[in-house]
Amino acid sequence: MHNRSNGNPGLSRRQLLKHGACSAAGIAGLHALWNLGLVSSAAAQGPGSVNDYKALVCVFLYGGNDSYNLLVPRDGTHYNVYAATRQNLAIPQGNLLPITPNTSDGSQYGLHPSCTQMKSLFDAGRLAFVANVGSLSYPMTKTQYLNDSVARPPQLFSHYDQQFQWMTSITDSNQGFGWGGRVAELLHTLNGSSALSMNITLLGANTFQVGPTVAPFSMGTGGPQGLAGFWGQQGQRRYLAFQQLLNRQTPNLFEKAFADTQKRAIDTNALLESALSGAAPLATAFPDSYLGAQLAMIARTIQVRDQLGVHRQVFFCGIGGFDSHDNQNQDQPGLFADLSASLGAFQAAMAELGTENLVTTFTSSDFGRTLTSNGDGSDHAWGGIQLVMGGNVLGKEIYGTYPSLALDGPDDIEGGRLVPTTSVDEYSATLAKWLGVQPGDMATVFPNLSRFAHPDLGFMS
Repeated sequence: MHNRSNGNPGLSRRQLLKHGACSAAGIAGLHALWNLGLVSSAAAQGPGSVNDYKALVCVFLYGGNDSYNLLVPRDGTHYNVYAATRQNLAIPQGNLLPITPNTSDGSQYGLHPSCTQMKSLFDAGRLAFVANVGSLSYPMTKTQYLNDSVARPPQLFSHYDQQFQWMTSITDSNQGFGWGGRVAELLHTLNGSSALSMNITLLGANTFQVGPTVAPFSMGTGGPQGLAGFWGQQGQRRYLAFQQLLNRQTPNLFEKAFADTQKRAIDTNALLESALSGAAPLATAFPDSYLGAQLAMIARTIQVRDQLGVHRQVFFCGIGGFDSHDNQNQDQPGLFADLSASLGAFQAAMAELGTENLVTTFTSSDFGRTLTSNGDGSDHAWGGIQLVMGGNVLGKEIYGTYPSLALDGPDDIEGGRLVPTTSVDEYSATLAKWLGVQPGDMATVFPNLSRFAHPDLGFMS
């Protein structure tokens, strides 16, 4: 081992507006992004100077994934502690799917029995876990938490606030842009004159992909979502009238900006529809689930990257249902089975397209959940386990420090809630570095990163 919302996906329009802007009194370091002449040294090389392709795919597990049933200690001593703490939520020892990390301190681990594809990916070195990750303002120990001697992230254990902190990688302000948006602000010029946003969402509005000038392009599992009401003869007349309105000369700056935005959206929609319609069907079969459909469309979009003229992309997708206060033993196997099968299919599709080493998929979630049972499930907590998948992932490893699962153990601050030992900043910065963010730009994208010991957790080659 390396030591180093509620459950409903998406943000409301009001929440996005509230948290999508950066105030002058907000976050130090982000102001540099407003001056596009001072963006990343990589972007300053100019369009066409980078001929490779890389993409990040964020899979957000809304509700707070109970991840200590995903990756479980399997050796006798540690399993007995796990079982005593988790009580009726514990997975039977004999049902765990055994995995063996390349680097080990002698502990043994297993995966939830529903995660057969994850096991195969881990064994093949295409998947790694990052243990005990969570939002932190500063490094913090259990003693420091109990003494209140180090600043805590605000609104701990709150769905919306913790989602926001995961998506922004900033705990010091309730205003800011997502770290995916800030990354796109630096790297989008590598896509040259492509009309398509570097950031694409399959799950609607989200804070993660919003930057000072970058907005995500939203599409559905069936492809781009065009304007409604323009089909048939009557629809064609409406469309002609709409085009005339958009092309109308006006001195009103708001009207002009609205018209320009609509025209760009129509043009981008047509570009993407044309590229997708000309692509051969993928041979890889995806699960018949919402997550499977989202990842299938992301795979199809990556397939037509050359036609779109893009070199860097950031995708966002996810599912809800992980707020497991109730019925955890009934619901969790299906959630994990869907996640495992969907990730397995997506990685198979990347191999089919020859992009296995060019695309990195990672999970995020609101928070971990309590180690203790409430009788029918687990409650809101803090540190949890995430996974990273791809051909450039240094897989078959567990990064970070897998915590003691003993009640009142060294990381248990109260009721089976674990204080994180790896920060969201460290996790996110490792991914951003792989995508192409330069060392000199890290402080702009992750203003709190210097507070932590490991700006690169080492899970990417």
